[in-house]
Amino acid sequence: MKDRYDDIDEYIADLKAEIAQNEQCATHHYNLGLALLSKRDFMAAEESFLEAVRNSPHLAEAYVQLGGICLKRNDLEGCLRYNEEAANCRAKFPVPQANIGFVYIQMGKPEKALVHLRKALKWDPEFLQAKTGVATAQFMLNDLKGCEETCLAIIKQEPGFAPAWNNLALAYFEEQEYAKAIEACDKARELGFDVPQGFLDELAPHRA
Repeated sequence: MKDRYDDIDEYIADLKAEIAQNEQCATHHYNLGLALLSKRDFMAAEESFLEAVRNSPHLAEAYVQLGGICLKRNDLEGCLRYNEEAANCRAKFPVPQANIGFVYIQMGKPEKALVHLRKALKWDPEFLQAKTGVATAQFMLNDLKGCEETCLAIIKQEPGFAPAWNNLALAYFEEQEYAKAIEACDKARELGFDVPQGFLDELAPHRA
Protein backbone atom coordinates (compact mmCIF):
# COMPACT_ATOMS: atom_id res chain seq x y z
CA MET A 1 0.00 0.00 0.00
CA LYS A 2 1.12 3.52 -0.79
CA ASP A 3 0.77 4.69 2.85
CA ARG A 4 3.77 2.49 3.79
CA TYR A 5 5.98 4.90 1.82
CA ASP A 6 7.38 8.26 2.83
CA ASP A 7 8.77 8.88 -0.66
CA ILE A 8 6.68 8.74 -3.83
CA ASP A 9 9.73 7.88 -5.96
CA GLU A 10 10.40 4.84 -3.79
CA TYR A 11 6.79 3.78 -4.22
CA ILE A 12 7.03 4.21 -8.01
CA ALA A 13 10.27 2.24 -8.13
CA ASP A 14 8.71 -0.62 -6.17
CA LEU A 15 5.64 -0.67 -8.43
CA LYS A 16 7.85 -0.81 -11.51
CA ALA A 17 9.80 -3.70 -9.97
CA GLU A 18 6.53 -5.56 -9.29
CA ILE A 19 5.35 -4.90 -12.86
CA ALA A 20 8.62 -6.29 -14.18
CA GLN A 21 7.78 -9.54 -12.36
CA ASN A 22 4.15 -9.56 -13.50
CA GLU A 23 3.45 -7.35 -16.51
CA GLN A 24 -0.18 -8.50 -16.72
CA CYS A 25 -1.21 -7.10 -13.31
CA ALA A 26 -3.67 -4.32 -14.14
CA THR A 27 -3.79 -3.17 -10.50
CA HIS A 28 -0.05 -2.44 -10.46
CA HIS A 29 -0.32 -0.46 -13.70
CA TYR A 30 -3.30 1.46 -12.32
CA ASN A 31 -1.54 2.26 -9.03
CA LEU A 32 1.55 3.34 -10.96
CA GLY A 33 -0.65 5.67 -13.02
CA LEU A 34 -2.05 7.24 -9.84
CA ALA A 35 1.44 7.70 -8.43
CA LEU A 36 2.65 9.32 -11.65
CA LEU A 37 -0.40 11.61 -11.65
CA SER A 38 0.56 12.78 -8.18
CA LYS A 39 3.87 13.90 -9.74
CA ARG A 40 1.97 15.53 -12.62
CA ASP A 41 3.70 13.26 -15.12
CA PHE A 42 0.62 13.02 -17.30
CA MET A 43 2.16 11.29 -20.30
CA ALA A 44 3.65 8.46 -18.24
CA ALA A 45 0.46 8.19 -16.18
CA GLU A 46 -1.61 7.90 -19.36
CA GLU A 47 0.55 5.04 -20.60
CA SER A 48 0.17 3.26 -17.25
CA PHE A 49 -3.62 3.55 -17.32
CA LEU A 50 -3.66 2.34 -20.93
CA GLU A 51 -1.61 -0.68 -19.85
CA ALA A 52 -4.09 -1.26 -17.03
CA VAL A 53 -7.07 -1.42 -19.42
CA ARG A 54 -5.13 -3.54 -21.93
CA ASN A 55 -4.74 -6.10 -19.17
CA SER A 56 -8.17 -5.56 -17.61
CA PRO A 57 -10.57 -4.11 -20.21
CA HIS A 58 -13.34 -3.59 -17.65
CA LEU A 59 -11.32 -1.54 -15.15
CA ALA A 60 -13.70 1.40 -15.01
CA GLU A 61 -11.57 3.55 -12.72
CA ALA A 62 -8.73 3.54 -15.24
CA TYR A 63 -11.03 4.84 -17.98
CA VAL A 64 -12.13 7.63 -15.64
CA GLN A 65 -8.50 8.60 -15.05
CA LEU A 66 -7.80 8.55 -18.79
CA GLY A 67 -10.78 10.84 -19.26
CA GLY A 68 -9.35 13.22 -16.68
CA ILE A 69 -6.03 13.35 -18.53
CA CYS A 70 -7.89 14.14 -21.77
CA LEU A 71 -9.69 16.97 -19.99
CA LYS A 72 -6.39 18.48 -18.88
CA ARG A 73 -5.43 18.88 -22.54
CA ASN A 74 -8.89 20.18 -23.44
CA ASP A 75 -9.79 17.02 -25.37
CA LEU A 76 -13.50 16.97 -24.56
CA GLU A 77 -14.28 14.22 -27.07
CA GLY A 78 -11.59 11.99 -25.56
CA CYS A 79 -12.86 12.68 -22.04
CA LEU A 80 -16.40 11.85 -23.13
CA ARG A 81 -15.35 8.63 -24.85
CA TYR A 82 -13.35 7.30 -21.89
CA ASN A 83 -16.09 8.10 -19.38
CA GLU A 84 -18.68 6.43 -21.59
CA GLU A 85 -16.42 3.37 -21.60
CA ALA A 86 -16.20 3.52 -17.79
CA ALA A 87 -19.99 3.75 -17.54
CA ASN A 88 -20.36 0.76 -19.85
CA CYS A 89 -17.90 -1.24 -17.77
CA ARG A 90 -19.69 -0.75 -14.47
CA ALA A 91 -23.39 -0.20 -13.98
CA LYS A 92 -24.47 2.35 -11.37
CA PHE A 93 -21.00 3.97 -11.19
CA PRO A 94 -21.82 7.66 -10.53
CA VAL A 95 -18.40 9.20 -11.29
CA PRO A 96 -18.32 8.69 -15.08
CA GLN A 97 -21.96 9.77 -15.34
CA ALA A 98 -21.12 13.04 -13.56
CA ASN A 99 -18.06 13.48 -15.77
CA ILE A 100 -20.13 12.91 -18.92
CA GLY A 101 -22.56 15.54 -17.65
CA PHE A 102 -19.69 17.97 -17.07
CA VAL A 103 -18.38 17.44 -20.61
CA TYR A 104 -21.82 18.06 -22.11
CA ILE A 105 -22.00 21.32 -20.12
CA GLN A 106 -18.65 22.33 -21.62
CA MET A 107 -20.03 21.45 -25.05
CA GLY A 108 -23.07 23.66 -24.47
CA LYS A 109 -25.52 20.75 -24.28
CA PRO A 110 -27.25 21.18 -20.90
CA GLU A 111 -30.21 18.92 -21.70
CA LYS A 112 -27.88 15.99 -22.37
CA ALA A 113 -25.85 16.92 -19.30
CA LEU A 114 -28.88 16.70 -17.02
CA VAL A 115 -29.65 13.13 -18.13
CA HIS A 116 -26.24 11.91 -16.95
CA LEU A 117 -25.98 14.14 -13.88
CA ARG A 118 -29.31 12.83 -12.62
CA LYS A 119 -28.13 9.27 -13.16
CA ALA A 120 -25.08 10.06 -11.02
CA LEU A 121 -27.32 11.48 -8.29
CA LYS A 122 -29.66 8.50 -8.46
CA TRP A 123 -26.73 6.30 -7.45
CA ASP A 124 -25.03 8.81 -5.13
CA PRO A 125 -27.55 11.39 -3.86
CA GLU A 126 -24.86 13.33 -1.94
CA PHE A 127 -22.50 13.78 -4.94
CA LEU A 128 -21.69 17.51 -4.67
CA GLN A 129 -20.03 17.86 -8.07
CA ALA A 130 -23.02 16.25 -9.78
CA LYS A 131 -25.42 18.55 -7.93
CA THR A 132 -23.32 21.54 -8.99
CA GLY A 133 -23.46 20.33 -12.58
CA VAL A 134 -27.26 20.17 -12.33
CA ALA A 135 -27.34 23.79 -11.09
CA THR A 136 -25.10 24.91 -13.95
CA ALA A 137 -27.23 23.09 -16.53
CA GLN A 138 -30.40 24.59 -15.05
CA PHE A 139 -28.88 28.06 -15.29
CA MET A 140 -27.91 27.44 -18.93
CA LEU A 141 -31.52 26.42 -19.63
CA ASN A 142 -32.77 29.61 -17.89
CA ASP A 143 -34.41 27.53 -15.15
CA LEU A 144 -33.39 30.12 -12.58
CA LYS A 145 -35.66 28.94 -9.77
CA GLY A 146 -34.46 25.37 -10.28
CA CYS A 147 -30.84 26.54 -10.21
CA GLU A 148 -31.49 28.54 -7.04
CA GLU A 149 -33.17 25.59 -5.30
CA THR A 150 -30.36 23.23 -6.28
CA CYS A 151 -27.70 25.65 -5.03
CA LEU A 152 -29.48 26.18 -1.72
CA ALA A 153 -29.72 22.41 -1.26
CA ILE A 154 -25.97 22.08 -1.91
CA ILE A 155 -25.19 24.88 0.56
CA LYS A 156 -27.37 23.22 3.19
CA GLN A 157 -25.36 20.02 2.68
CA GLU A 158 -21.96 21.76 2.47
CA PRO A 159 -21.99 25.46 3.46
CA GLY A 160 -18.37 25.95 2.40
CA PHE A 161 -18.78 24.69 -1.17
CA ALA A 162 -17.84 27.83 -3.13
CA PRO A 163 -19.08 26.87 -6.64
CA ALA A 164 -22.63 26.61 -5.29
CA TRP A 165 -22.44 30.15 -3.94
CA ASN A 166 -21.19 31.37 -7.32
CA ASN A 167 -24.02 29.65 -9.22
CA LEU A 168 -26.49 31.05 -6.69
CA ALA A 169 -25.13 34.56 -7.29
CA LEU A 170 -25.62 34.13 -11.05
CA ALA A 171 -29.22 32.98 -10.60
CA TYR A 172 -30.05 35.83 -8.22
CA PHE A 173 -28.50 38.36 -10.62
CA GLU A 174 -30.61 37.14 -13.54
CA GLU A 175 -33.67 37.36 -11.26
CA GLN A 176 -32.64 40.97 -10.48
CA GLU A 177 -32.18 40.06 -6.82
CA TYR A 178 -29.05 42.19 -6.72
CA ALA A 179 -28.49 42.37 -2.96
CA LYS A 180 -28.73 38.59 -2.70
CA ALA A 181 -26.47 38.19 -5.73
CA ILE A 182 -23.81 40.42 -4.16
CA GLU A 183 -24.01 38.52 -0.86
CA ALA A 184 -23.67 35.13 -2.60
CA CYS A 185 -20.84 36.36 -4.83
CA ASP A 186 -18.91 37.75 -1.87
CA LYS A 187 -19.36 34.44 -0.06
CA ALA A 188 -18.02 32.54 -3.09
CA ARG A 189 -14.94 34.80 -3.20
CA GLU A 190 -14.44 34.51 0.57
CA LEU A 191 -14.37 30.72 0.12
CA GLY A 192 -11.71 30.99 -2.60
CA PHE A 193 -13.78 30.88 -5.81
CA ASP A 194 -12.27 32.84 -8.70
CA VAL A 195 -15.35 34.83 -9.76
CA PRO A 196 -14.96 36.10 -13.35
CA GLN A 197 -14.13 39.80 -13.54
CA GLY A 198 -16.95 40.36 -16.02
CA PHE A 199 -19.52 39.27 -13.46
CA LEU A 200 -17.92 41.42 -10.76
CA ASP A 201 -18.14 44.39 -13.14
CA GLU A 202 -21.84 43.70 -13.72
CA LEU A 203 -22.47 43.58 -9.98
CA ALA A 204 -20.49 46.73 -9.20
CA PRO A 205 -23.22 49.30 -10.05
CA HIS A 206 -25.62 47.50 -7.68
CA ARG A 207 -23.37 47.74 -4.62
CA ALA A 208 -24.43 50.31 -2.06
